[in-house]
Amino acid sequence: MKATHMGILFALTLAPNAFGAEIPLTDSVKSSGTLTIASGLDYAPFEFVDANGQPAGLDVELANEAAKLISAKLNIQRIPFASQIPSLAAGRVKVAWATFTVKQDRLKQVDFVTFLQSGTVAMVLPDKKGSISDAKGLCGKRVAVQTGSAADFTADKLSEDCMKSSLPKIEKVIFPEQKDTIQAVLTGRADARFDDTTAAGYYEQTSKGKLVVAPGIYDVLPLGVAVQKGDKASAEMMRAIFQELIANGTYKTVLDKYGMSLAAVENSRIITSVDQIAE
Repeated sequence: MKATHMGILFALTLAPNAFGAEIPLTDSVKSSGTLTIASGLDYAPFEFVDANGQPAGLDVELANEAAKLISAKLNIQRIPFASQIPSLAAGRVKVAWATFTVKQDRLKQVDFVTFLQSGTVAMVLPDKKGSISDAKGLCGKRVAVQTGSAADFTADKLSEDCMKSSLPKIEKVIFPEQKDTIQAVLTGRADARFDDTTAAGYYEQTSKGKLVVAPGIYDVLPLGVAVQKGDKASAEMMRAIFQELIANGTYKTVLDKYGMSLAAVENSRIITSVDQIAE
């Protein structure tokens, strides 16, 4: 697919930045006064176009705060997700701002700067939350999963752990779509459902607590923005930006707004090889 480029430039109110000296800006940001990122703007609640035709979402808000932090303008190049890594390799952009899962195959092409984590969590009816305090609390329960999803495989792994502990296995109930797993729990056909931390937290918030997240996060993987392989300058700039947003509380405010606190990290990391993923 050929990438469609749409430049969206935001002029921000520029204020003296007390932290600027601590953030190593790339030469391109210094010379242009602009932070340019790639975004698909098609993956709510992370990045999308709102009812007024404006870019919105968790990633967009963090990007705006990042640009404000370094007293720059934010320029969003609208590039489909599948074309973002090729665009980095070709040098068309320096930063692809999406919630990329850090994976081995991708690390062959790009480096990552982490700012979230993704794992599998259980969602239950509010009055059932107390009955599941850890993974063993899921043993013997009917757990709804979307077929082929990461949660599907997590359920198998946790079920094996149950049996190793001489506990009843998890009764996995498979559905074709996540919406079906939600209905299964709401209607009592399942005791819990598995979903990604980001999606689960967002659903708990937007549904006003129809289902809530039980304690425990399983199979955690880092999420991050991507930079060209070996582009240490862009990677270190983004790491420093994320770390300052974490330190000054802006990061928490934005994540809380979208119900993403479960996906929060304490430190941003640069990942260039597979052996760093689990650090």
